[in-house]
Amino acid sequence: MANTTLHLISAGAAKGLVEALRDEWTASTQVTIDGSFGAVGAMKDKLLADAPCDVLILTQAMLEELAAKNVIAADSIRPLGRVFTGVAVPDGAVPPAIDSPDALRQSLLCATAIYIPDPQRATAGIHFANVLKQLGIDQVVAPRLRALPNGAAAMHAMANANDPGAIGCTQVTEILYTERVTLIGLLPKAFELATLYSVAVCTGSRAPALARRFADLLAGDKTAALRAQGGFQP
Repeated sequence: MANTTLHLISAGAAKGLVEALRDEWTASTQVTIDGSFGAVGAMKDKLLADAPCDVLILTQAMLEELAAKNVIAADSIRPLGRVFTGVAVPDGAVPPAIDSPDALRQSLLCATAIYIPDPQRATAGIHFANVLKQLGIDQVVAPRLRALPNGAAAMHAMANANDPGAIGCTQVTEILYTERVTLIGLLPKAFELATLYSVAVCTGSRAPALARRFADLLAGDKTAALRAQGGFQP
């Protein structure tokens, strides 16, 4: 198995989980992970553009759609867990109130910048754009939106901006795995979003046995505590 590479395409929500397991996996198998992470829409497009892929992590709904088209093996789909959409601020910033729609609205209106993932292709970004519309402030805060390709990039940008008045919204997993940002809570119940992410093996995998082994590691009992720590809920 020396010098074998496993190609993985993944939603950004699972990047922290994959990275946490990468070294242990490579040390025990001598198999490296070549991972691409980003907004689910972009990752799905990457797969369908024939990028090499052995292991795929997307929303459960997307995987079921791809299984129906025989792009992935239906019997290989394993749930990683539900991920909620949360709100974050830079470390050390005073946490704004977000416990109700009115409180969230006021906090967003007061924010100096609002960091989000792609509002066209990322699960949390699409949802948050709709939240802004429901709050009636989408046009007002538009100049302060800082949209990045995915949630991890948005959180890194906020962490590096040196702006204590900034606020960010993305998947909880992407917040928890980013240094120098603090999760202050979930979106209010009226705007709650919980997304089920799962892992599967591509039918075109050149190493299907290895791919299933890695998928089993990601979704198995051995890593349940790691998933929970990173924001995946059963």
